[in-house]
Amino acid sequence: MSLTDLALGIVVIALAVQLRRQPGVHRHWQSAFWWAGVAALAGAVHHGVVVRWDRAAEISWAAISVGIVVAVSYLLAGTVAEVLGPGRNRVFWLLRSLGLLAYLGAAVTGHAGVAAMLTCESLTMLSVLGLWGWAAVHNHPLARPVLVGMLASGGAAGLKALPPDPVAVVALDPTSAYHLGQIVGMVLLFRAVSRPRDLAAEAQPAGVNA
Repeated sequence: MSLTDLALGIVVIALAVQLRRQPGVHRHWQSAFWWAGVAALAGAVHHGVVVRWDRAAEISWAAISVGIVVAVSYLLAGTVAEVLGPGRNRVFWLLRSLGLLAYLGAAVTGHAGVAAMLTCESLTMLSVLGLWGWAAVHNHPLARPVLVGMLASGGAAGLKALPPDPVAVVALDPTSAYHLGQIVGMVLLFRAVSRPRDLAAEAQPAGVNA
């Protein structure tokens, strides 16, 4: 798990560096990749070293989860800017509040914790997918490639739910397989958001990102 998380972190950080060199890529996408990469590198340290001490592991995993939450927030911010256009802060905070309010409800009922936090973040990801789905219906030029990348990442997350035996064939536990699957998803997402904006603008119909 430590080695595959390390591989994921190195790849995602490298993609974040490449995004800085791509003209016209919104800064929110860059931030999303940076935070996701840092969280993965922290995960490598967590699985390889910190997990030996229970209390330290709890703190470490909580910090990693916060990094994931921030990365998801930037994914939403990038999506709102890309699909709806700049200056839509109210829409961002409305959608962002879904996950935050859900976690607040979990905390009030005594179910606060890292697992609850990550579960509530799925509401934010549903908002992201919903916006890109709407964009795809309206022929947004980035919609389909972005959706492919995000659905690939979602499919990789499904590997964590598998029993150990199916992935033991390739000598990987489900979490390690998830890390490698995430690499595929992040590369596809990078390819989608780094498409030339001038070509996208030419293909984009009126009424989307206006």
